[in-house]
Amino acid sequence: MLTISLKRSLVAAVGAAALSLSVGGGVANADPIIDTTCTYPQVIAALNTENPTLAAKFASNPVAAGMLTNFLSAPPAERQKLATNFQQTSWGQKYFGAMSAIAGVCNNY
Repeated sequence: MLTISLKRSLVAAVGAAALSLSVGGGVANADPIIDTTCTYPQVIAALNTENPTLAAKFASNPVAAGMLTNFLSAPPAERQKLATNFQQTSWGQKYFGAMSAIAGVCNNY
């Protein structure tokens, strides 16, 4: 069973990843993750190639993987809300740059 702290960290990590896929100065801009056509396998393939360390974090956390899947399957309006919430986390701030790079290439995978 996951502790509350670990659950929050996982939520924050996924949120950070989802938020970080949005490029620019915040989620108010037109950003790739909100309107993405990338699938979970494409995002993970891009991560595996572009940022193996971050990909390993997803591979080792089924909760994080599930949350990213849910985020990608959500409609744009819901993604916008989730991304706004994730932006407020330390994980969102930490992984913004890394995941914004993935947003630009995930359609190639």
